[in-house]
This record gives sequence, C-alpha cells and structure tokens, in this order.
Amino acid sequence: MNPKEYIESGILETYILGLASDNQQEEVEKYLQIFPEVSLALEDLGKVINGHFSASIPPPSVRQRIKEFDHDSLKKWDFNEQTHSQNNTQKEEVKYLEVEVSDTHLRVHKYWRPAFIAIFILSKIFLAAALYFYFKSDSLNKENLKLQQEIELLKK
Repeated sequence: MNPKEYIESGILETYILGLASDNQQEEVEKYLQIFPEVSLALEDLGKVINGHFSASIPPPSVRQRIKEFDHDSLKKWDFNEQTHSQNNTQKEEVKYLEVEVSDTHLRVHKYWRPAFIAIFILSKIFLAAALYFYFKSDSLNKENLKLQQEIELLKK
C-alpha cells in the first residue's frame, strides 16, 4: 500500500486516539519509520485533533472524569453498542433546563392519538347507521299510513 492510501485509510486516526489494536499499532510504527510522509501526516493530524479539543471546553464534571480516566479501561468499551462494561456506581445529578413554551398547538400523548382516531371512525359509523335507520323508519311509516288509508277505504 502506498503512503497516500495508507494515510487516507483512517488508521492514523485510530492510532492517535489509542483505539488501534496491537497489530495495527505495530504496522503504523513500521510505516512511520519507512515513510516520512506518514510521519508528517501523523504530526499534522495530532495538531488538528489537539486544536479541536483545546477549542472546546467541556463542563467541569466531564473535565474531572477525563482527569480520573483509566486508559487501560478504554479497551473494555464496546463502541458498537455504546455501552461500558464496567459498573458505574457513581450517579450524577441530572439538571434540566426549564423551558417556557408559548405556542398555541395542543400537544397530546402518543397513545391518545389512536384512541381519538378510533372514536372519530366509530362516530362516523354510528352516524351512518342512525341515518340509515331513520330513513328506513320514515319509509315504513309512510307505507303504514298508505296501508291504513287503503283499509279505511275498503271499510267504507
């Protein structure tokens, strides 16, 4: 692999962050000795990463945790699952920001939405049934009146 492809592969980033495996670390150190371009790229990457991290100031609680961090425990992290295998017995107090909302929209819990939809559909079904039975009853009443008039005509 040529030095340019090796630099673009992303292995230097994992090396400088301390996430590279032992084999990868040996490979990077070998390339550093062979190719001066890789060494320069690693120095530039280190400057960029240091500049990035020095520009952002973490909150005091995070700074304290960084100072107390055990670098050997980094290998116990599962970066795919984003969970830590060690038990954290220390609980941090969570502070929430109070936010005032001044909008006119009604916000409904997500489980009420299907209930409202079901009630709406049922009301339409009952409305259709009521109209059907009303018109059916009306036509039966008209037919009943006609039959009563015929009966009276026959009695005469």
